[in-house]
Amino acid sequence: MTEELESVAASEKRRRARIEEMKRMKAKQQRQRRILKAAIPFALVAILLLLIGINIISRPSNDKEAGQKNQAQKTSQTQEARQEEVDNSVAILPKEETMISDNGQKSEGFGTFIDKVGGTSHQTAEIVATAADAVSFLHDLPVIYSAEENADTMSINGEVTSTYGIFIDLDSAAILAERNGKYRINPASMTKILTVLVAAEQLEAEDLDDTFTMTLDITDYSYIHDCSNVGFLDGETVTVRDLLYGTVLPSGGDAAVGLATYVAGSQEAFVEIMNEKIEELGLSGTTHFTNCVGIYDENHYSTCYDMAMIMEAAVANELCREVMHARTYTTSFTEQHPEGITVSNWFLRRIEDKETGGEVYCAKTGYVVQSGNCAASYGIDDDGKEYICVTADAHSSWRCIYDHVALYSQFMS
Repeated sequence: MTEELESVAASEKRRRARIEEMKRMKAKQQRQRRILKAAIPFALVAILLLLIGINIISRPSNDKEAGQKNQAQKTSQTQEARQEEVDNSVAILPKEETMISDNGQKSEGFGTFIDKVGGTSHQTAEIVATAADAVSFLHDLPVIYSAEENADTMSINGEVTSTYGIFIDLDSAAILAERNGKYRINPASMTKILTVLVAAEQLEAEDLDDTFTMTLDITDYSYIHDCSNVGFLDGETVTVRDLLYGTVLPSGGDAAVGLATYVAGSQEAFVEIMNEKIEELGLSGTTHFTNCVGIYDENHYSTCYDMAMIMEAAVANELCREVMHARTYTTSFTEQHPEGITVSNWFLRRIEDKETGGEVYCAKTGYVVQSGNCAASYGIDDDGKEYICVTADAHSSWRCIYDHVALYSQFMS
């Protein structure tokens, strides 16, 4: 008994220390974000002026008489020497004529640009340092997920009954089909995709076996709001892994609030991090969450498009992908549940034998009266191409599944 108490106390101490560290990191990131936002315009102007100045300095003087043989020879030798310095300085830069950015656009290689602009060895070294800083800064920027309509984008056909929907080819970042895809909806328990993503980004691998003791406030919150539940009880000590899988597979409100409390100290503090993540993903203009469960609130809203982008970010996270791919999971053996609790992702289990042209690999459903039955899923066709499908306002959970089947079979077959 003493060992158990010591273990619980140690676990709680680690949790509190991690929450304090997270708060410090959050404050540091906010300060850095403010500084960067203020500094970026000035940095860009400074770099532009530097490059313009180098270009002007490097131009041959028009005041010299080009016809004088000795001067021409001297100028030629100077240019050759300078070019050799530039070549040596730029040796560390990309040699390609073009570079491909993350969004697929081509841009002139930096080394090629320096060759065209010219400049002394010292000036080139300054540009190299500036470029290195810029590359480092860009590397640290969050990934912004996006997809675009094009001439081939189709309206979702009548076989799909959901009022809202979108189907995206991740390889080409193209919206293949949509219906009211950017209209505001209540995301219901699709919210929990972001819940597990935010939690996963805050957790270390060793945290998954850490423990958390459920409280009456957490279990009451879930039951009062008529949420789906894993079935954890007041005073039950479960693992963080249990909370992750319990949040997704049975869409457990008890697990979601427990996970939020473990990570951030309270659901309110956790929701702040969720909305910061939404801002980081570039979706804050059309998505905002007030809770980590998906309970209806007029200020809790998103769109099918935004939920697709959140789903894309989640499947890019290895832990989230693993959790959302699981068909079943059995929680830890506890005093309250000696054999654990076996939970299922019924969407994946019900769609796995349907003809979709591939595999629906991850999924998260949702339901509140105001949104009808909704779901976000991630599929891979037989050639390895990846897709995301989000629908909302189907009249039943089965109809929601068949809407996804219809869209996958149309585009993955």
